Amino acid sequence: MDELNTDVIQGTLDMIILKTLSWAPLHGYGIAQRIEDVSGNVFKVNPGSLLTALKRLERAGLLDSEWRKTANSRRAKYYTLTPGGRQRLAAERRDWERRAGAVTRLLAAEG
Repeated sequence: MDELNTDVIQGTLDMIILKTLSWAPLHGYGIAQRIEDVSGNVFKVNPGSLLTALKRLERAGLLDSEWRKTANSRRAKYYTLTPGGRQRLAAERRDWERRAGAVTRLLAAEG
């Protein structure tokens, strides 16, 4: 049996990160764990891809960050959504729902 693909769907990582941070500020490892947990381990995020996306989202003004101590007293960069990040999340969610609806209609269509 083929191993199931656990890659995040191309083009959705930013939206998934924004959604994850809409619940609470998190550090990179926490973001990856939350995505895996909430998706039922369907999605696993490559740490390199996550770091690149976080930097890109921060440069775009969609995330703020600050260094804090974690529960085990290590320093980690915690990310939070900015108002612009919340607006982007809403826009990306609407676009996702439109596209997912279209795919569902295509899959259900009888030739």
